[in-house]
Amino acid sequence: MIPMATVRERWASFLGAFVTTAMGVAVITLSALILLSGGPGVPERLAGAPVLVRSPEGARTGGVFAQNPPWSPERAERLRRALVDLPGVAAAVADRSFYAQAAGTRQRAGERQGHSWPSAALASYGLSAGGPPVADDDIVVDRALGHSPGDRITVLTAHGPRRFTVSGTMEGPGYWTTGHRAAELAGGVRAIGLVLEPGTDAGAVAAAARGVVGGAGEVLRGAARDELAPPQDEMTRWIGAQVLTAMTALSAFVTVLVVSSGFAFTVAQRRRDLGLLRTIGATPRQLRRLLYGEALTVGVIGGAAGAPLGALLAPALAGVFVDAGFQPAGFEVRMRPWVLAAAFVLGLLVALAGVWSASRRAAGIAPLEAMREAEVDSRAMTRRRWVTGTVAAALGLACAVGTAFAGPDAMVLLCLGAAMGLTTGLTLLIPALVGPVAGVLTRPLARRPGAVALLVRANMVTAVRRTSATVAPVLATVAFATLITSAVQTTAAADAAGRAAAVRAEAAVVPRGTPGLSDAAAAGVRGTALLSTTVYGGQGASALSAAGVSPGFGRVYGAPAPRARTVVVTRAVAAAHGWRPGRTAALTFEDGRTVRLPVLAVADDSLPYQLFLPRELVRAHDPSALADVVYRTGGPPARPAPVLGAHEVPVAEYAAAADAEDDRLVRIFTLILTAMTSGYTAIAVAATLLAATVDRARDLHTLRLSGATRRQVLLAVAGETVCVVALGAALGVAVATPVLLGMVHGLGTALGVPVALEVAWPWVAAAAGGCLLLGVAAAVLPARAGLRGRALAGR
Repeated sequence: MIPMATVRERWASFLGAFVTTAMGVAVITLSALILLSGGPGVPERLAGAPVLVRSPEGARTGGVFAQNPPWSPERAERLRRALVDLPGVAAAVADRSFYAQAAGTRQRAGERQGHSWPSAALASYGLSAGGPPVADDDIVVDRALGHSPGDRITVLTAHGPRRFTVSGTMEGPGYWTTGHRAAELAGGVRAIGLVLEPGTDAGAVAAAARGVVGGAGEVLRGAARDELAPPQDEMTRWIGAQVLTAMTALSAFVTVLVVSSGFAFTVAQRRRDLGLLRTIGATPRQLRRLLYGEALTVGVIGGAAGAPLGALLAPALAGVFVDAGFQPAGFEVRMRPWVLAAAFVLGLLVALAGVWSASRRAAGIAPLEAMREAEVDSRAMTRRRWVTGTVAAALGLACAVGTAFAGPDAMVLLCLGAAMGLTTGLTLLIPALVGPVAGVLTRPLARRPGAVALLVRANMVTAVRRTSATVAPVLATVAFATLITSAVQTTAAADAAGRAAAVRAEAAVVPRGTPGLSDAAAAGVRGTALLSTTVYGGQGASALSAAGVSPGFGRVYGAPAPRARTVVVTRAVAAAHGWRPGRTAALTFEDGRTVRLPVLAVADDSLPYQLFLPRELVRAHDPSALADVVYRTGGPPARPAPVLGAHEVPVAEYAAAADAEDDRLVRIFTLILTAMTSGYTAIAVAATLLAATVDRARDLHTLRLSGATRRQVLLAVAGETVCVVALGAALGVAVATPVLLGMVHGLGTALGVPVALEVAWPWVAAAAGGCLLLGVAAAVLPARAGLRGRALAGR
């Protein structure tokens, strides 16, 4: 019969591995389900057309989301005429959209809620009251706005506020004007919807349309029509995918780290038992099979619990993501049984990977280990561990150095690689570091009188494996909390400093309640207005962010302002497309027209736009373009009318708030990752200390028999936990420091301004403090219960 104490020790040892594996499988399951659930569906305003034809897709760049390049007006009309002649097609409607916003409502940047009335035939909803617009000052609006036919309404457009008469209301969102008025306010055509005659087969029409369109576009039907969702929704889903991918990668990494650390500690606890097995004839291979069997059991039970848990939590997390802005409105999770099966299998592989190192150590235990009684770990480091830990730490340091010279995109990957490499390396090297570092940390205890300080110092230095197993998860959580939060704060401060330093202006006029500034809002302000648009050019008709500026102003963000019919490009764009001063760049604008412009100059990559164009040229080809900001360079403070949706702020304030939405998403992203890492650490620290305390019950009782009071024993246990957590926190900060310093140097070089390191000390303190509170509770409470049980048994 197995003694009850041994059962408790085994249960405590494997509890952390089981819960960690279950959590890892749950995170992988819910992340995969959300990632594979697709988009929010076909946009309602186009869902009434069974077949849609869209313009050809341009070259895509990671993290850049824009609509496809529009057709030229002539090609769009030729395609529409050819499509309307197909059998079964009742109408072929060119979709035109423009910026329109009723006063008092809100819109996201880039939204185009204005449409021409003919395209209302493509919507899945129709009129609720009144009739279609007839005169150019008529408009049909969403019934939810609360207007009735005959009401007068002010609608903001790119040119300024306009007064319209409500001719009717719709059952869905949008502003619908006559085709003539829409042609004045809208850009080019990117989609043509086919309205079919009753009883017509949509598949046959789609096949015929492909023959007509050829390479001039793409024919969509059924669920494929959701590809016409707004770029803002696509960007939102992309951001959510980055969060989920990071969650999955971090979950797998920490799960392997915690499981391997837990099993290593288990082997250290059970070395006498394993030595007895070796004494009675067990081979190293059998010991490895024993541990792999235990890990497989943990993986099976953890996976079986984690996969259904992830499926249950996925809808709730999807709702949180929608509210936070990581998924578009209307997003729903679609269950896929194969995802649960794949996550279960992955959980098994993670558990087996975590036990690999511990199984090799178990196989090396000699029969004489059964005779050992002392807790002194004389050989905690093996040659393989030395080599692996040193290589991992060296790779991490190399990545940290690389961040000092890498670009913004590579910097993120290098930071992640440096954090993982240094965390893995120091985790493997902890047994070698525990002695000297613990000696330094506990040196003040050596000068304190009494047995408690002596016990704390002796236990930390001699019980290397137990100390290492507890330090590892604390190191991981403090390292990632310090790195993630401090990197976010440092990057945000550096971007704001770079934008502010690049602008020479007295103030900034910025939008208030609108996605941009209309011409009326920018009028009367003496300064530089940045009229934002997207153009398509270079290899593969890449989407490029551009700003139109008035040529009368000398320099913008340190770059020369373009003269009439010229373009200024950034260094990266020039290198990608072979443009240099004097050469000609062919650019397609929002109305579908292609214009060839000579390159005036090449500017720095730190600019917020990829191209600068003459403002008049942008306005002529993009009637819906809005200005992101107007930098006032003289004259009295701007006082635009409230209806224009604009107000004036200091340049530094605008620079800090320019990426307010992105910063909000990053803060939520940071909170999710930090909370998840801390959750793993909480489990690992609690389970390790619980197992260690249960395993030490006999030692603690021996201390009581030697004359120590219960208070002294509990103080020794608590003091040891405090020192272990302090050691882990110190090593965690040490892991993050070189990465952050490299990032600061890289940001300063890229932006050309001094960058200061912003350490998020409250987050660091919260992570370390949480580990401390949980660790003390997990160590002291079982010790207190064990001492009480021993006392009762002694009676």
